Formats: sequence, structure tokens, C-alpha cells
Amino acid sequence: MNYEIVESFGQMVREKGIDKDMLVSVIEEVFATITRKKYGLEAKFDVVVNMDKGDIEIFLEKEIVETVTDPTTQIELAAVKKKTNEPLEIGDDFVEIIDVSSFGRRLIATARQTLNQRIKEIVKDLIFNEYTNSIGEIIAGEIYQVRKSEILIIHNRNELVLPRNEQIPKERYKKGETTRVLVKEVRKTANGAHVIVSRSDSKFLSKLFEHEIPEIYDGIIEIKAIAREPGERAKIAVESHDDRIDAVGACVGMKGVRIHSIVRELNNENIDVINYIDDPSQFIIRALAPAKLKEIKIDKANKKVMVTVDRDQMSLAIGRGGQNIRLASKLVGYDIDVQKLVVEEEYDMDITEFRAELGEPLIERLVEEGYETAREVIEADIKSLLEIEGLTKPKIKQMKELMIQELEEAEIDSEEDMKSALEAKSKSEATEESENSEDK
Repeated sequence: MNYEIVESFGQMVREKGIDKDMLVSVIEEVFATITRKKYGLEAKFDVVVNMDKGDIEIFLEKEIVETVTDPTTQIELAAVKKKTNEPLEIGDDFVEIIDVSSFGRRLIATARQTLNQRIKEIVKDLIFNEYTNSIGEIIAGEIYQVRKSEILIIHNRNELVLPRNEQIPKERYKKGETTRVLVKEVRKTANGAHVIVSRSDSKFLSKLFEHEIPEIYDGIIEIKAIAREPGERAKIAVESHDDRIDAVGACVGMKGVRIHSIVRELNNENIDVINYIDDPSQFIIRALAPAKLKEIKIDKANKKVMVTVDRDQMSLAIGRGGQNIRLASKLVGYDIDVQKLVVEEEYDMDITEFRAELGEPLIERLVEEGYETAREVIEADIKSLLEIEGLTKPKIKQMKELMIQELEEAEIDSEEDMKSALEAKSKSEATEESENSEDK
């Protein structure tokens, strides 16, 4: 029985990596407990565990007396002579080896249960300490079970959990494949240490750059900020501490070889690498690339930015589904809002308004050729207009001058109408204010 107990726990030493001296100490402590239960709290004994021989020995020590008053610590001389032929006398100490089987099944079962519990606690602590020291590091493990809500990975005979929210969307995982993950969190539970790993965390991307790019590992290039939408796109800002080294060039590598290995690892996630700069305006310009910005207004107190772009740059600045502006906002640490540059349109008139001056046939021919407004005719090339039946150079000149004059007069009238409307509004407001004052 001794051998079976020691061997079963010796196997744990080999499988779980438990320190042998620690296990010996635990076994000694457990058997000391059941020895006190059987022989009393005052009993004098030693528990010796030999892991190599697979043996547990318990040495119970009692004082030899003529008449026993405390059976826990004393034994009669007559009883000693029945157990040994050694020349012992009253006052000597008698040491007896106790057979573990003499404890009975109940105490042995208790010992086994206690040992199992203690071993589980030790293993839990070992795993917890091992992975707590590895938080933020990348490790490689084998996928051994694919579930709907999580992936189970084996690493050094320990089970790691890759939850759905820590996976890269649309990435497929197959049993038996080796995958790299970031140790994100370690929790102690009733069932042991619970190790959570991730492939979607921004730190995973940061560590991949550190592994693939020696300059980052050596501290020559520093990652200043990362914004990431896993499996889709990421922006990473880097800064070189050596003027001779281009941070972006070092990260991308010759013909993109360095960045491509990271992209492949991340299920073809697009990665924009930009040079970091302390100036918020310049940093925002780089973060929103490839869009070209016209104006930037920064509210540092509220961490907000208003960016103005031309109409044709709006979609580039925002990105598909707003992705570009979301990532840029996260990267620079400001809430970025984009608006189109409003260009005041020049006053124009419909060409049909010149029917009386030019005549119905000419107006119809102009419309047929695609001229719908006065400005389109004014800005048109003379050669193009000469192709229209009935038009000559003098007539074209006269027609353009007429239209220019009409537009100028109409624009002046419009401005005067606006001015009159504003004056009327102002008078109205002044009258209301005066009436309100009188009422008070």
C-alpha cells in the first residue's frame, strides 16, 4: 500500500512538474495528521517518505514505564519485550515502526483524498504562477478542441482557453494545428487555474512586431500607439530613436517581407504603419491618410478634432463603414469629426429664361447640344458653339455678353433682396424687444 500511494503521487511529480521535495513535505504532513488522529495529539512520531523506493515509514516513539498512565506517550516494559529483543529498560525510549495498513481503510481513504486535494492546489498555484509571469507574452500551443464559444489549446500539458471574443473574426481553427496566442489573463477557480489567451488583442499585434522586427525588440524603434479592428485593418504608429533608421521602412522590410509575415499570421489583416509625431495636427494628417485634409481644428480640452476635406476626399477620410476614421481616432486619442468643404456656388440661370432674347429655335438647339444653363454657355469653347446651326462668332460673343450681364444684374438683385430681408428681420427683432420692454 505504501508503494502504491507514493508511486501514484510520484507520477504527478513527473507529469505536472511538481517539485519532489514539496510533494514529500505534503505527504509527510498528511500522514502526520492521520497519525495524530489515531494515536492522539501528544504522540511523538516521525514520518519518513522515500520517493525513490516508493516507501512511507512512520516511527512512533514511546517512553518505557512500569505502569502506563498515558498510552499516547508511554508503553510497559513487558509489552516492549514482546515486540523486540533489544536490551531496553524502564526510562528508555522505544521506537516502533507503524504499518500504514494498520490505520484502516477509513483513515487511508481520508489521506488519499487530502493528498489529492493538496496536489490539485499545488498544481493550480504552479500553473497560476507560470502563466501570471507570462501575461503579455506570445506562446505557441496545439488546438485540441474546437467549440462554438471557445477554442481549447494545450501548452506544456496545460489547458488554455481562447474565447470567441478573443478570436480573429472569420479565422478558421482546426484540431491539431499549432497556433500562436497572447497570454491575456489568469484566474484562480475552484477547478484550477483558468488561463485566457487572445489573438484579437492589440498587444498581440504589438508583440508580433517585436518578434519579427529586431529594431523594435532592441528598443531602437518604439511602438507609440496601436488601433486595431481584428482581421480587418490596423494602424500602428512607430518612432525611431536613431536618425539613421527609418521606422516605417524597418517595419515594412525589403519588399514588405517583414510586414507580410505579420499579415499572414493575422489572417491577412491590413496594417498601416505610420511615423509618429508629437504635433497633433501632423499626427492626425498621417493617421487619416490617404485622405487629403483642407483644414484641422483641434479642441485639446475636450479631445475633439474637426477636419474639413474636399467632397472627393470624404469617402477616403471616413473609410468603408467608417473604419478609417474610427481607427484614426483611436490611434491619435481624439474624437475626429469630418465635414465636407462647402464651396459657395456661383449664381446661374436656366437657359430657357433667355427665350425672348435668343428666340425659341436657338434655345432648343442649345438644349439639344447639352447646354442647360447660362454659365455652361459662357464657359463653353467657341469652336464647340460654332458647330450649332445659326451661330457665328459675332453672335456667340453677343450671346455670352448678354448672359454675363443678366447674371451680374440678377446676382446684385439677389444680394439686395437678402440685405433687405436681413434689415427687415433686424427691425422686426428690435420692435419685438421694444414691445417686450414696455410690457415689463
